[in-house]
Amino acid sequence: MKKLFIGIVAITTGLGVSAQGDARLRKMDSLMNYFTANNKFMGSLAIREKDRIVFEKAYGYADAESNTKANVNTKYKIGSITKMFTSAIIFQLIEEKKLTLDTKLSKFYPQVKNADNITIGQLLQHKSGIHNYTNDADFGNLLTTPQTKEAMLAKLYAMEPDFEPGSRADYSNSNYLLLGYIIEDITKKPYKDNVATRVAKKAGLKDTYYYTAVNPKRDEAYSYKFDGTRWVKQDEWDESVAGAAGALQSTPADLTKFIKALFDGKIISKASLEEMTKLDAGYGKGILQFPFGERKLLGHNGGIEAFSSVLGYYPKEDVSFSLIQNGDNYDTNDVFIGVLSIYYKLPYIFPNLKTATVDPALLKSYEGTYASPSIPLKVDIKYTDGKLMAQATGQGSFPLNPLSDTEFSFDPAAIKMTFRQNGFTLKQGGMVMEFTREK
Repeated sequence: MKKLFIGIVAITTGLGVSAQGDARLRKMDSLMNYFTANNKFMGSLAIREKDRIVFEKAYGYADAESNTKANVNTKYKIGSITKMFTSAIIFQLIEEKKLTLDTKLSKFYPQVKNADNITIGQLLQHKSGIHNYTNDADFGNLLTTPQTKEAMLAKLYAMEPDFEPGSRADYSNSNYLLLGYIIEDITKKPYKDNVATRVAKKAGLKDTYYYTAVNPKRDEAYSYKFDGTRWVKQDEWDESVAGAAGALQSTPADLTKFIKALFDGKIISKASLEEMTKLDAGYGKGILQFPFGERKLLGHNGGIEAFSSVLGYYPKEDVSFSLIQNGDNYDTNDVFIGVLSIYYKLPYIFPNLKTATVDPALLKSYEGTYASPSIPLKVDIKYTDGKLMAQATGQGSFPLNPLSDTEFSFDPAAIKMTFRQNGFTLKQGGMVMEFTREK
Protein backbone atom coordinates (compact mmCIF):
# COMPACT_ATOMS: atom_id res chain seq x y z
CA MET A 1 0.00 0.00 0.00
CA LYS A 2 1.25 3.46 -0.87
CA LYS A 3 1.64 5.95 1.93
CA LEU A 4 0.05 9.37 1.58
CA PHE A 5 0.73 12.71 3.14
CA ILE A 6 -0.95 16.08 3.09
CA GLY A 7 0.25 18.50 0.39
CA ILE A 8 2.04 21.51 1.85
CA VAL A 9 2.40 24.97 0.30
CA ALA A 10 5.68 26.46 -0.88
CA ILE A 11 8.83 25.25 0.83
CA THR A 12 11.91 26.73 -0.85
CA THR A 13 15.63 26.80 -0.18
CA GLY A 14 18.90 27.86 -1.68
CA LEU A 15 18.28 30.92 -3.88
CA GLY A 16 21.41 31.77 -5.86
CA VAL A 17 23.06 35.08 -5.00
CA SER A 18 22.70 36.48 -8.53
CA ALA A 19 18.93 36.10 -8.44
CA GLN A 20 18.72 38.64 -5.63
CA GLY A 21 19.80 41.47 -7.94
CA ASP A 22 18.11 40.53 -11.20
CA ALA A 23 14.43 41.33 -11.70
CA ARG A 24 14.08 38.52 -14.25
CA LEU A 25 15.36 35.94 -11.82
CA ARG A 26 13.22 37.28 -8.99
CA LYS A 27 10.18 36.92 -11.24
CA MET A 28 11.33 33.41 -12.13
CA ASP A 29 11.60 32.55 -8.45
CA SER A 30 8.10 33.95 -7.93
CA LEU A 31 6.82 31.72 -10.73
CA MET A 32 8.37 28.61 -9.20
CA ASN A 33 7.02 29.54 -5.78
CA TYR A 34 3.60 30.03 -7.38
CA PHE A 35 3.67 26.54 -8.89
CA THR A 36 4.88 25.05 -5.61
CA ALA A 37 2.30 26.87 -3.49
CA ASN A 38 -0.44 25.43 -5.69
CA ASN A 39 0.91 21.87 -5.44
CA LYS A 40 1.93 21.89 -9.09
CA PHE A 41 5.68 21.52 -8.67
CA MET A 42 8.44 20.11 -6.52
CA GLY A 43 11.99 20.03 -7.81
CA SER A 44 14.95 22.20 -8.69
CA LEU A 45 16.09 24.72 -11.31
CA ALA A 46 19.54 25.95 -12.33
CA ILE A 47 20.72 28.41 -14.98
CA ARG A 48 24.37 28.74 -15.99
CA GLU A 49 25.81 31.62 -18.00
CA LYS A 50 29.20 30.52 -19.31
CA ASP A 51 30.95 29.09 -16.22
CA ARG A 52 28.79 30.87 -13.66
CA ILE A 53 25.59 29.67 -12.04
CA VAL A 54 23.24 32.68 -11.98
CA PHE A 55 20.18 30.91 -10.61
CA GLU A 56 19.96 27.81 -8.44
CA LYS A 57 17.09 26.90 -6.19
CA ALA A 58 15.16 23.89 -4.92
CA TYR A 59 11.45 23.79 -4.14
CA GLY A 60 9.31 21.44 -2.10
CA TYR A 61 10.44 18.18 -0.56
CA ALA A 62 12.99 15.50 -1.28
CA ASP A 63 11.22 13.20 1.19
CA ALA A 64 7.81 14.57 2.06
CA GLU A 65 6.89 11.88 4.55
CA SER A 66 9.75 12.90 6.80
CA ASN A 67 9.30 16.61 5.94
CA THR A 68 12.80 16.69 4.45
CA LYS A 69 13.08 19.78 2.28
CA ALA A 70 14.90 19.67 -1.02
CA ASN A 71 18.03 21.79 -1.36
CA VAL A 72 20.39 22.63 -4.21
CA ASN A 73 22.43 19.49 -3.47
CA THR A 74 19.44 17.16 -3.68
CA LYS A 75 19.86 14.52 -6.38
CA TYR A 76 17.00 13.55 -8.70
CA LYS A 77 16.67 10.76 -11.26
CA ILE A 78 17.07 12.28 -14.72
CA GLY A 79 15.63 9.56 -16.98
CA SER A 80 16.54 9.90 -20.65
CA ILE A 81 19.02 12.75 -20.16
CA THR A 82 21.19 9.71 -19.34
CA LYS A 83 21.30 9.09 -23.11
CA MET A 84 23.56 12.12 -23.57
CA PHE A 85 26.12 10.52 -21.25
CA THR A 86 25.83 7.19 -23.05
CA SER A 87 26.31 8.85 -26.42
CA ALA A 88 29.37 10.76 -25.18
CA ILE A 89 31.00 7.51 -24.01
CA ILE A 90 30.27 5.84 -27.36
CA PHE A 91 31.95 8.75 -29.16
CA GLN A 92 34.96 8.40 -26.85
CA LEU A 93 35.22 4.73 -27.87
CA ILE A 94 35.01 5.78 -31.51
CA GLU A 95 37.84 8.26 -30.94
CA GLU A 96 39.82 5.41 -29.36
CA LYS A 97 39.29 3.34 -32.54
CA LYS A 98 37.33 0.70 -30.64
CA LEU A 99 34.15 1.38 -32.62
CA THR A 100 32.91 3.25 -35.66
CA LEU A 101 29.50 4.66 -36.45
CA ASP A 102 29.26 1.94 -39.11
CA THR A 103 30.08 -0.96 -36.77
CA LYS A 104 27.26 -3.48 -36.99
CA LEU A 105 25.23 -4.51 -33.97
CA SER A 106 25.78 -8.12 -35.03
CA LYS A 107 29.40 -7.82 -33.85
CA PHE A 108 28.04 -7.75 -30.30
CA TYR A 109 24.48 -9.06 -30.32
CA PRO A 110 23.70 -11.00 -33.51
CA GLN A 111 20.55 -12.42 -31.91
CA VAL A 112 18.77 -9.07 -32.24
CA LYS A 113 16.61 -9.19 -35.35
CA ASN A 114 18.17 -7.23 -38.25
CA ALA A 115 21.44 -6.96 -36.30
CA ASP A 116 23.47 -7.40 -39.52
CA ASN A 117 21.85 -4.25 -40.91
CA ILE A 118 21.88 -2.08 -37.78
CA THR A 119 24.83 0.23 -37.12
CA ILE A 120 26.06 2.02 -34.01
CA GLY A 121 25.10 5.29 -35.68
CA GLN A 122 21.54 4.08 -36.17
CA LEU A 123 21.29 3.03 -32.53
CA LEU A 124 22.46 6.49 -31.47
CA GLN A 125 19.94 8.22 -33.74
CA HIS A 126 16.92 5.97 -33.11
CA LYS A 127 16.97 4.66 -36.68
CA SER A 128 17.51 0.97 -35.88
CA GLY A 129 13.87 -0.11 -36.00
CA ILE A 130 14.29 -2.05 -32.75
CA HIS A 131 11.02 -2.02 -30.81
CA ASN A 132 10.96 0.12 -27.67
CA TYR A 133 10.96 -2.31 -24.74
CA THR A 134 9.31 0.25 -22.45
CA ASN A 135 6.24 0.12 -24.72
CA ASP A 136 5.72 -3.60 -24.16
CA ALA A 137 2.54 -4.64 -22.38
CA ASP A 138 4.50 -6.50 -19.69
CA PHE A 139 6.94 -3.66 -19.00
CA GLY A 140 5.10 -2.71 -15.82
CA ASN A 141 5.92 -6.13 -14.40
CA LEU A 142 9.66 -5.45 -14.68
CA LEU A 143 9.93 -2.05 -13.05
CA THR A 144 10.55 -2.74 -9.40
CA THR A 145 12.55 -5.98 -9.49
CA PRO A 146 16.21 -6.45 -10.50
CA GLN A 147 16.71 -7.80 -14.01
CA THR A 148 19.84 -9.51 -15.26
CA LYS A 149 21.51 -8.40 -18.45
CA GLU A 150 20.68 -11.81 -19.91
CA ALA A 151 16.98 -11.42 -19.07
CA MET A 152 16.81 -7.97 -20.64
CA LEU A 153 18.63 -9.18 -23.75
CA ALA A 154 16.25 -12.12 -24.06
CA LYS A 155 13.36 -9.64 -24.25
CA LEU A 156 15.14 -7.65 -26.94
CA TYR A 157 15.91 -10.81 -28.93
CA ALA A 158 12.24 -11.80 -28.90
CA MET A 159 10.91 -8.48 -30.19
CA GLU A 160 9.90 -7.98 -33.80
CA PRO A 161 11.32 -4.85 -35.46
CA ASP A 162 9.10 -1.83 -36.01
CA PHE A 163 10.69 -0.89 -39.35
CA GLU A 164 13.69 -1.56 -41.56
CA PRO A 165 16.95 -0.09 -40.22
CA GLY A 166 17.66 3.38 -41.58
CA SER A 167 14.26 3.80 -43.23
CA ARG A 168 13.03 6.27 -40.61
CA ALA A 169 13.53 7.33 -36.99
CA ASP A 170 11.42 6.44 -33.98
CA TYR A 171 12.43 6.91 -30.35
CA SER A 172 13.34 3.64 -28.66
CA ASN A 173 14.94 3.08 -25.27
CA SER A 174 16.10 -0.31 -26.55
CA ASN A 175 18.79 1.42 -28.61
CA TYR A 176 20.46 2.92 -25.56
CA LEU A 177 20.05 -0.14 -23.37
CA LEU A 178 22.08 -1.99 -26.03
CA LEU A 179 24.64 0.82 -26.31
CA GLY A 180 25.21 0.57 -22.56
CA TYR A 181 25.83 -3.16 -22.86
CA ILE A 182 28.24 -2.53 -25.74
CA ILE A 183 30.14 0.00 -23.60
CA GLU A 184 30.49 -2.65 -20.89
CA ASP A 185 31.59 -5.30 -23.40
CA ILE A 186 34.32 -3.10 -24.85
CA THR A 187 35.64 -1.56 -21.63
CA LYS A 188 35.14 -4.63 -19.42
CA LYS A 189 33.75 -2.27 -16.80
CA PRO A 190 30.22 -1.59 -15.54
CA TYR A 191 28.36 1.26 -17.21
CA LYS A 192 28.29 3.21 -13.94
CA ASP A 193 32.10 3.11 -13.71
CA ASN A 194 32.39 4.41 -17.26
CA VAL A 195 30.11 7.32 -16.40
CA ALA A 196 32.20 8.09 -13.33
CA THR A 197 35.61 8.04 -15.05
CA ARG A 198 34.82 9.05 -18.60
CA VAL A 199 32.26 11.80 -17.99
CA ALA A 200 31.76 12.85 -14.37
CA LYS A 201 35.48 13.11 -13.60
CA LYS A 202 36.29 14.97 -16.83
CA ALA A 203 33.44 17.43 -16.36
CA GLY A 204 33.99 17.89 -12.63
CA LEU A 205 30.56 16.54 -11.65
CA LYS A 206 30.16 15.75 -7.96
CA ASP A 207 26.48 14.84 -7.83
CA THR A 208 25.96 12.70 -10.92
CA TYR A 209 26.01 8.92 -10.71
CA TYR A 210 24.13 5.69 -11.41
CA TYR A 211 21.17 5.45 -9.09
CA THR A 212 20.25 2.65 -6.70
CA ALA A 213 17.43 2.61 -4.13
CA VAL A 214 16.79 6.15 -2.89
CA ASN A 215 18.86 6.98 0.17
CA PRO A 216 17.65 10.18 1.89
CA LYS A 217 20.88 10.29 3.91
CA ARG A 218 22.71 10.92 0.63
CA ASP A 219 20.32 13.76 -0.20
CA GLU A 220 18.43 11.76 -2.84
CA ALA A 221 14.82 12.55 -3.68
CA TYR A 222 11.74 10.39 -4.05
CA SER A 223 9.16 11.15 -6.73
CA TYR A 224 5.49 11.95 -6.18
CA LYS A 225 2.17 12.42 -7.92
CA PHE A 226 -0.62 14.60 -6.60
CA ASP A 227 -4.01 12.93 -6.14
CA GLY A 228 -6.01 16.14 -5.75
CA THR A 229 -5.43 16.63 -2.05
CA ARG A 230 -2.17 14.82 -1.24
CA TRP A 231 1.16 13.90 -2.76
CA VAL A 232 1.62 10.16 -3.29
CA LYS A 233 5.08 8.60 -3.30
CA GLN A 234 5.72 6.54 -6.44
CA ASP A 235 7.30 3.11 -6.67
CA GLU A 236 10.99 3.11 -7.49
CA TRP A 237 12.22 1.57 -10.73
CA ASP A 238 15.08 -0.85 -10.38
CA GLU A 239 18.16 0.61 -12.05
CA SER A 240 18.75 -2.55 -14.10
CA VAL A 241 15.53 -1.88 -16.02
CA ALA A 242 16.53 1.65 -17.05
CA GLY A 243 20.25 1.00 -17.63
CA ALA A 244 22.12 3.27 -20.04
CA ALA A 245 18.79 4.53 -21.35
CA GLY A 246 17.82 6.28 -18.12
CA ALA A 247 19.46 5.20 -14.84
CA LEU A 248 21.45 8.27 -13.81
CA GLN A 249 20.65 10.83 -11.15
CA SER A 250 22.00 14.33 -10.84
CA THR A 251 21.27 17.94 -9.91
CA PRO A 252 20.32 20.75 -12.30
CA ALA A 253 23.61 22.53 -11.55
CA ASP A 254 25.62 19.40 -12.38
CA LEU A 255 23.68 18.92 -15.61
CA THR A 256 24.38 22.47 -16.77
CA LYS A 257 28.04 21.87 -15.93
CA PHE A 258 27.97 18.63 -17.94
CA ILE A 259 26.51 20.16 -21.09
CA LYS A 260 28.88 23.13 -20.84
CA ALA A 261 31.84 20.72 -20.61
CA LEU A 262 30.45 18.71 -23.52
CA PHE A 263 30.31 21.75 -25.80
CA ASP A 264 33.68 23.02 -24.54
CA GLY A 265 35.39 19.84 -25.76
CA LYS A 266 36.26 18.48 -22.32
CA ILE A 267 34.46 15.17 -22.88
CA ILE A 268 34.58 14.47 -26.63
CA SER A 269 36.35 16.10 -29.56
CA LYS A 270 34.94 18.91 -31.67
CA ALA A 271 34.50 16.50 -34.58
CA SER A 272 32.57 14.07 -32.39
CA LEU A 273 30.38 16.88 -31.06
CA GLU A 274 29.57 17.98 -34.60
CA GLU A 275 28.51 14.42 -35.42
CA MET A 276 26.54 14.11 -32.21
CA THR A 277 24.58 17.32 -32.89
CA LYS A 278 23.90 16.60 -36.57
CA LEU A 279 20.11 16.35 -36.78
CA ASP A 280 18.22 13.91 -38.99
CA ALA A 281 14.48 13.32 -38.75
CA GLY A 282 14.48 15.43 -35.59
CA TYR A 283 17.13 13.42 -33.76
CA GLY A 284 20.81 13.97 -33.12
CA LYS A 285 22.95 11.15 -31.80
CA GLY A 286 21.96 11.27 -28.16
CA ILE A 287 20.79 14.86 -28.33
CA LEU A 288 17.59 16.69 -29.26
CA GLN A 289 16.74 20.22 -30.36
CA PHE A 290 14.24 22.44 -28.51
CA PRO A 291 12.99 25.41 -30.56
CA PHE A 292 12.09 28.45 -28.49
CA GLY A 293 11.16 31.31 -30.77
CA GLU A 294 14.20 32.17 -32.87
CA ARG A 295 16.49 30.25 -30.53
CA LYS A 296 17.19 26.55 -30.82
CA LEU A 297 18.44 24.88 -27.66
CA LEU A 298 20.27 21.56 -27.72
CA GLY A 299 19.93 18.97 -24.99
CA HIS A 300 17.51 16.29 -23.88
CA ASN A 301 14.51 15.68 -21.68
CA GLY A 302 13.72 12.75 -19.44
CA GLY A 303 11.05 11.00 -17.45
CA ILE A 304 11.23 8.11 -15.00
CA GLU A 305 8.85 7.17 -12.18
CA ALA A 306 7.25 10.59 -11.52
CA PHE A 307 10.49 12.47 -12.18
CA SER A 308 10.54 14.76 -15.20
CA SER A 309 13.60 16.65 -16.40
CA VAL A 310 14.91 18.89 -19.14
CA LEU A 311 18.40 20.12 -20.02
CA GLY A 312 18.96 22.73 -22.71
CA TYR A 313 21.98 24.66 -24.00
CA TYR A 314 22.04 27.63 -26.37
CA PRO A 315 25.53 27.70 -27.92
CA LYS A 316 25.36 31.24 -29.32
CA GLU A 317 24.93 32.69 -25.84
CA ASP A 318 26.76 29.95 -23.92
CA VAL A 319 23.83 29.60 -21.53
CA SER A 320 22.33 26.40 -20.16
CA PHE A 321 19.13 25.61 -18.30
CA SER A 322 18.14 22.55 -16.32
CA LEU A 323 14.85 21.82 -14.60
CA ILE A 324 14.11 18.62 -12.68
CA GLN A 325 10.70 17.89 -11.23
CA ASN A 326 9.98 15.26 -8.57
CA GLY A 327 6.39 16.36 -7.98
CA ASP A 328 4.35 15.47 -11.05
CA ASN A 329 1.24 17.63 -11.24
CA TYR A 330 1.97 20.05 -14.10
CA ASP A 331 3.52 19.71 -17.53
CA THR A 332 7.30 20.20 -17.27
CA ASN A 333 7.38 21.71 -20.74
CA ASP A 334 4.96 24.44 -19.66
CA VAL A 335 7.07 25.21 -16.59
CA PHE A 336 10.16 25.37 -18.81
CA ILE A 337 8.41 27.72 -21.26
CA GLY A 338 7.73 30.03 -18.33
CA VAL A 339 11.37 29.91 -17.24
CA LEU A 340 12.67 30.68 -20.73
CA SER A 341 10.09 33.40 -21.35
CA ILE A 342 11.04 35.22 -18.16
CA TYR A 343 14.77 34.75 -18.73
CA TYR A 344 14.55 36.24 -22.23
CA LYS A 345 12.23 39.06 -21.09
CA LEU A 346 9.31 37.94 -23.22
CA PRO A 347 5.71 38.71 -22.25
CA TYR A 348 4.58 36.05 -19.82
CA ILE A 349 1.45 35.82 -17.71
CA PHE A 350 1.44 33.45 -14.76
CA PRO A 351 -0.91 30.60 -15.70
CA ASN A 352 -4.34 30.27 -14.18
CA LEU A 353 -3.94 27.14 -12.07
CA LYS A 354 -7.61 26.96 -11.22
CA THR A 355 -9.29 24.48 -13.54
CA ALA A 356 -12.91 23.58 -14.14
CA THR A 357 -14.16 20.00 -14.28
CA VAL A 358 -15.62 19.29 -17.72
CA ASP A 359 -17.47 16.17 -18.82
CA PRO A 360 -15.12 14.04 -20.98
CA ALA A 361 -17.92 13.56 -23.51
CA LEU A 362 -18.13 17.32 -23.98
CA LEU A 363 -14.35 17.57 -24.36
CA LYS A 364 -14.41 14.85 -27.01
CA SER A 365 -17.14 16.72 -28.88
CA TYR A 366 -14.66 19.54 -29.53
CA GLU A 367 -12.28 17.26 -31.46
CA GLY A 368 -11.64 18.18 -35.08
CA THR A 369 -9.65 20.28 -37.53
CA TYR A 370 -10.46 23.99 -37.52
CA ALA A 371 -9.59 26.74 -40.01
CA SER A 372 -9.79 30.54 -39.99
CA PRO A 373 -9.83 33.09 -42.83
CA SER A 374 -7.53 35.26 -40.69
CA ILE A 375 -4.44 33.01 -40.84
CA PRO A 376 -3.20 30.20 -43.12
CA LEU A 377 -2.70 27.77 -40.23
CA LYS A 378 -5.17 25.09 -39.25
CA VAL A 379 -5.66 23.94 -35.67
CA ASP A 380 -6.24 20.31 -34.68
CA ILE A 381 -8.08 19.71 -31.41
CA LYS A 382 -7.72 16.27 -29.84
CA TYR A 383 -8.81 14.67 -26.58
CA THR A 384 -5.79 12.86 -25.12
CA ASP A 385 -5.17 11.44 -21.65
CA GLY A 386 -8.15 13.23 -20.15
CA LYS A 387 -7.46 16.69 -21.57
CA LEU A 388 -7.85 18.74 -24.73
CA MET A 389 -4.72 19.30 -26.81
CA ALA A 390 -4.36 21.90 -29.57
CA GLN A 391 -1.82 21.87 -32.40
CA ALA A 392 -1.41 24.43 -35.16
CA THR A 393 0.05 23.41 -38.51
CA GLY A 394 3.79 22.80 -38.21
CA GLN A 395 3.90 23.54 -34.48
CA GLY A 396 4.01 21.52 -31.29
CA SER A 397 0.88 20.56 -29.40
CA PHE A 398 -0.14 22.27 -26.17
CA PRO A 399 -2.72 21.54 -23.46
CA LEU A 400 -5.89 23.59 -23.03
CA ASN A 401 -6.76 24.42 -19.44
CA PRO A 402 -10.55 24.35 -18.89
CA LEU A 403 -11.97 27.48 -17.27
CA SER A 404 -15.58 26.47 -17.92
CA ASP A 405 -17.46 24.09 -20.21
CA THR A 406 -16.65 26.28 -23.22
CA GLU A 407 -13.68 28.46 -22.19
CA PHE A 408 -10.08 27.24 -22.28
CA SER A 409 -6.66 28.82 -21.94
CA PHE A 410 -2.98 28.22 -22.60
CA ASP A 411 -1.42 30.85 -20.40
CA PRO A 412 2.26 30.49 -21.45
CA ALA A 413 1.25 31.91 -24.85
CA ALA A 414 -1.62 34.07 -23.51
CA ILE A 415 -4.16 32.12 -25.58
CA LYS A 416 -7.87 32.09 -24.73
CA MET A 417 -10.29 29.89 -26.70
CA THR A 418 -14.07 29.86 -26.45
CA PHE A 419 -15.87 27.00 -28.17
CA ARG A 420 -19.25 27.26 -29.85
CA GLN A 421 -21.11 24.85 -32.09
CA ASN A 422 -18.69 23.77 -34.86
CA GLY A 423 -16.15 26.46 -34.07
CA PHE A 424 -14.23 28.53 -31.55
CA THR A 425 -12.95 32.07 -30.99
CA LEU A 426 -9.23 32.43 -30.32
CA LYS A 427 -7.84 35.52 -28.58
CA GLN A 428 -4.11 36.20 -28.36
CA GLY A 429 -2.08 39.38 -28.10
CA GLY A 430 -5.01 41.66 -28.91
CA MET A 431 -6.03 39.58 -31.94
CA VAL A 432 -9.41 37.87 -32.22
CA MET A 433 -9.76 35.04 -34.75
CA GLU A 434 -12.79 32.95 -35.60
CA PHE A 435 -12.23 29.28 -36.43
CA THR A 436 -14.75 26.90 -38.01
CA ARG A 437 -14.58 23.11 -37.89
CA GLU A 438 -13.72 21.50 -41.23
CA LYS A 439 -14.01 17.89 -40.10
